[in-house]
Amino acid sequence: MLEFKDAYKSFGQGDQATPVLQDINLKVEEGEFLVFLGFSGTGKTTLINLMAGLDTPSKGAVTFKGQPIKGPGPERGVIFQSYSLMPWLTVSGNVGLAVDTVFPKLSKAERAKKVAHYVSMVGLSHAASRRPAELSGGMRQRVNVARALAMNPEVLLLDEPLSALDALTRGNLADEIVGIWEAEKKTCVLITNDVDEAILMGDRIIALNPDGTLGAEFSVDLARPRDRTAMNHNEGFKTLRAEVTKYLMDVGIEAKIEGTRILPDVTPIHGVPSAVAKAAESKRDERYLEFSQLHKVYPTPKGPLTVVEDFDFKMNKGEFISLIGHSGCGKSTVLTMAAGLNEISKGAIVLDGHHVEGADPERAVVFQSPSLFPWLTAKQNVAIGVDKVYPKASQAERQDVVEYYLERVGLADAMDKSAMDLSNGMKQRVGIARAFALSPKLLLLDEPFGMLDSLTRWELQEVLMEVWSRTKVTAICVTHDVDEAILLADRVVMMTNGPQATIGKIVDVDLPRPRTRKALLEHADYYNYRQEVLDFLEKYEHGAKPKPKQPAPKPIAAE
Repeated sequence: MLEFKDAYKSFGQGDQATPVLQDINLKVEEGEFLVFLGFSGTGKTTLINLMAGLDTPSKGAVTFKGQPIKGPGPERGVIFQSYSLMPWLTVSGNVGLAVDTVFPKLSKAERAKKVAHYVSMVGLSHAASRRPAELSGGMRQRVNVARALAMNPEVLLLDEPLSALDALTRGNLADEIVGIWEAEKKTCVLITNDVDEAILMGDRIIALNPDGTLGAEFSVDLARPRDRTAMNHNEGFKTLRAEVTKYLMDVGIEAKIEGTRILPDVTPIHGVPSAVAKAAESKRDERYLEFSQLHKVYPTPKGPLTVVEDFDFKMNKGEFISLIGHSGCGKSTVLTMAAGLNEISKGAIVLDGHHVEGADPERAVVFQSPSLFPWLTAKQNVAIGVDKVYPKASQAERQDVVEYYLERVGLADAMDKSAMDLSNGMKQRVGIARAFALSPKLLLLDEPFGMLDSLTRWELQEVLMEVWSRTKVTAICVTHDVDEAILLADRVVMMTNGPQATIGKIVDVDLPRPRTRKALLEHADYYNYRQEVLDFLEKYEHGAKPKPKQPAPKPIAAE
């Protein structure tokens, strides 16, 4: 159906030309579901654009059924990451644009019937008269899928169509796309950065290398349909997952962390010793952080709304906790109360023997968006906090603190770049460095990698674990990613659905540290922990409510 012959694509002219794709030789067979998997910047979208006819190769050729692709055509339907819907048109109106373009000779009634067919195919008949502003992100992407299908293409090209969606919506829509592919016998090419998505959807996976060449090819010999939960017990799935992960980490995550600087021996205002090793000498190890019958109630026109109820939990010093649950379960509410950014309605939070009241640099927060000052450099963004927290240190010592942590997160060569010139992943590295540089008593991470693609998340998880292993700071990470929760944590705390969300279950993660993703995928207990979390999330996926009272979790022994 599609073929690349020595295809090469570069951008720019002459000496300024930058190669994006090189030496691409590839055949896409009729009816197959082919997946390209790679880090940001490996040329995935350029590859799709060449197939769609939205771009042309600088050298070589790209053909469809043996004929050179010279531009877009209805036989190649494209679904992009962004929805690109006409905001003034309804769901039916947006799908109708494609039908009217491809089938102009059909009667109005026949075209309306086709529109209704494709709207129904993606499960939006009930919302056919709604406009995009009235739809959720998942529903908008369904309209995008319906519009592409309405062109009745022979090949469906999917450029990261699910990456902007939450995990639950992403999984459901992925299943729908596979169902449509099987029913319609289309040829599908999917671009993604999610390994699980690639394995669950594809017949064949091709990795893209950072230099724009094709990498390893993996055949997916797993029976369909592929149930996400059942795959957790499938040895073939686990083996393939480990192979693909190992390859991507080997080619994409290189050792970027240097270590030439030494952390100066200075003490911040909140009294945590700067020489991180001394932190373990604190007399309070057990019950270092206590959430006591915590409640959060918001006033509403219909009366008080209890978002979090009876959140009761104890943490030891140096413990890393992951907080997980479905959207709206109050994870971030608990975190912002611990940060002192959100008033406690009832109950208390006690850190190192003192009640949490208001924001304080002893509690450092890394948000989903790093919130940097765009006109300042990476170094200056970190220095703002350091200058406040180390008032007795010399300017040189404060500078050493800043540079030490920026180096630890792999930004040794980008310290003097302005924030506006950094990628999203680099900005989040600055956010992590800024938090650690405050030498906090408590590190709070609110979905710190949620805005990043899956493979960049892997990279920053490795960075976070490396820096945390040196500081052993007490930490809580809010996440919706099951693998991330297990990878980072000593315990995974699972929250029931809101409102009135509370702790539903706690899993002790007894896996060796220091941890790497590759090592965990090969550990005998890893998938057992994963199953426990998946089972809990599946139980609450459809709005199950908690029992009236949950037993308080037992504190773990101090190391």
